[in-house]
Amino acid sequence: MPRARDQGAARARWLGTGLLGLFLLPMSLSLEVSVGKATTIYAVNGTEILLPCTFSSCFGFENLHFWWSYNSSDTYKILIDGTVKNEKSDPKVKLKDDDRITLEGSTKEKMNNISISLKNLEFSDTGKYTCHVKNPKENYFQHQATIFLQVVDKLEEVDNTVTLIILGVVGGVIGLLIFILLVKKFIAFIIKKTQEKKKECLVSSSGNDNTENGLPGSKAEEKAPTKV
Repeated sequence: MPRARDQGAARARWLGTGLLGLFLLPMSLSLEVSVGKATTIYAVNGTEILLPCTFSSCFGFENLHFWWSYNSSDTYKILIDGTVKNEKSDPKVKLKDDDRITLEGSTKEKMNNISISLKNLEFSDTGKYTCHVKNPKENYFQHQATIFLQVVDKLEEVDNTVTLIILGVVGGVIGLLIFILLVKKFIAFIIKKTQEKKKECLVSSSGNDNTENGLPGSKAEEKAPTKV
């Protein structure tokens, strides 16, 4: 009896694991949201900035819901809220908190772009901007991606001196190695040609010696024809 009970418990665990895997599989293949590779972007006060956001789905989408939120140390608010009917239609904005915000993206031709631009930046605009997406075809699971915006008085110039020096040194070393390799091949070629000439000289000198000493095969061995 205990053994049968253990087997039943094991089967139940395997069944539970399988059901959990079937439940999580659609989530692993579901919607993905991206705001680009940079986690932090910088913009000058008074200028305009594009906050990127794209999404992709293996199951397609219908009546997709998206929104952007802003979060700082003391403020949280929804900046823009909208929907996308299907893959052949552009997003429609239902709510916009700030007139400085414009929806720049398009979902036609599989662009799946719901980026926004923010004009006339202020220092108070510094904070986290999150792009949220919810797809009814995926049981309304919510997906999101966050980017941090830092509004500054001016952008600092990046000093590339060290980088340029390193690139120059590496380029010089590579060039030197290539030059040494070419010189080595040239010297090997000269040595090979010199050895070939020496061999030719030795063969020619040997032939001349044989001729002078009257060795077999030489001209000295040749006799004048006998007169009758």
